[in-house]
Formats: sequence, structure tokens, C-alpha cells
Amino acid sequence: MPDTRRSWKEVRDRIHQKILSGQVRPGDKLPRDADIAAEMNCARTTVQRAMQDLADSGLVERRRKGGTHVRRDPVTRATLDIPITRNEVEQKGNTYGYQLIGRETLAPPHSVQAAFGQNLPGPMLHVQALHLADARPYILEDRWICLQTAPEILDVDLSETSANEWLVMNKPYDDLTLRFYAEKADEKRATLLGTDPGDALLVIERTTWISGAPITTVKSSTEPGYQLISRS
Repeated sequence: MPDTRRSWKEVRDRIHQKILSGQVRPGDKLPRDADIAAEMNCARTTVQRAMQDLADSGLVERRRKGGTHVRRDPVTRATLDIPITRNEVEQKGNTYGYQLIGRETLAPPHSVQAAFGQNLPGPMLHVQALHLADARPYILEDRWICLQTAPEILDVDLSETSANEWLVMNKPYDDLTLRFYAEKADEKRATLLGTDPGDALLVIERTTWISGAPITTVKSSTEPGYQLISRS
């Protein structure tokens, strides 16, 4: 008989790890709940509870008679959803553009280690990029990516695919911190965002983890007049 002592959280975490590792990809159909229960030696109700939590987290989509699929455009939920910037621009009716400013692998500075709340062994990937709307600066992104949790990012052509989009699609998280604040544009950011030094910018800082391990921390400086809209 199934071992009903296995918790739904353990089942959820095992399925989550399969999504995180790429064993199942965005758009893939997952096995039936009964088949997962048999594979993991647990009750079907345990699988149903685990799947509901994954659906509530925006990682999978369950349809009556249609089965369960990994979302093609996963929504990693926190106080606010982390958007794919390309989608955000296009949903406003604008044409999306993207420019990679720089990428390099190096030891993270103390400020990045402080964001993760731990000393990080080894180098990280530092990515700077500019997102555009109708060929105008939209968001300037300064990002650090942990190569222990996201080593695959080194094989991604970041001149074509933004780190923002790749991470949302491939690296679900289970913990996030989010900060908003205003900051005056320095000369470099003013030049890249097409504004004047000293203009007020909305800055959004996000840091994510999976099972306690850091994934990425990013500082996004937005164009003057940028508006953030949240829908519940």
C-alpha cells in the first residue's frame, strides 16, 4: 500500500526540482496524479495537494480533462509577480528592444554578498543590459547570477536572450526579497536611460533563492515616468 506518511511538501519539492533541473520543460505535460503517486509511493491526495500548491505558485497549470502542464511562461509569485520585461513592453503596445551592455565572470563585491546574506564561494556572472520600448530606454538592469544554482546561464547567448527572461523561464524560486526606492541618476545611468544627471529614478531590487541557495540579485533602474502596476 502507498506510504501515506510522505508529506505533500516533499512531493511538491521533488516535482519542483524536476522543473528546476530541466527534466521537465516549460510546456511539458506531467504524468497523471495516480502515476506520480505510484512513482513516489504516496497517496493520490498527497499528489493533488502538492500539485495545487505548484499551481498556486504559478509553475504549473491544471485543466480539467486536460492534465497538468508546466507553464510556458511561469509566474514566480511573491508580493508582486516577476515580469518578463519583453512581455511587459509588448503588453503596453510598444515594440521591445534589448541591448547587452556587458557580461563578465568575477568575484561578487561585498554589497552583492550582503544582498544574499551570505559569503559566496567562487565567481558569479555579472550582467548589465538595457531594455527598450519603441527604441527608447525603458529599464537598465545590473544583475549578478550565482553559477552554482544557474550554471547553464554561461551557455546562453545573452546578446539575444535577456537574463531576465531566461531566469523567469528556467529558474523558479521559493524565496524573494523586494525593495523599491528613488535614487538620483548618476552620469552613467543618465546617459544610458536618456535622462539628465540628478533626475529621480525608480529603482527595483530583487533577490531570489531556491532551497536557501542564492539564484540572482538585480538592480533595475527605470526610465523617468515608469509605472509599476500589480494585479491580484
